[in-house]
Amino acid sequence: DLIKLLTKFGYKVMRQTGSHVRLKSDIMGRIHFITIPLHKPLKLGTLNNILSDIAEYLKISKKELIEKLFR
Repeated sequence: DLIKLLTKFGYKVMRQTGSHVRLKSDIMGRIHFITIPLHKPLKLGTLNNILSDIAEYLKISKKELIEKLFR
């Protein structure tokens, strides 16, 4: 599950509202929030946007993020 995988990058669940979970990461003084829908399956475009946003925050490529997440 994507939420569990994101804990590798310091994300913690802040709250859940209905079918969405709000996560927070605080790396090197930079705070990042991301909302993950709990829909199964997650739409490809939604997943792509989430991964792009996280990669930008972490200052790594999306490809590198995917490799680290799914190793």
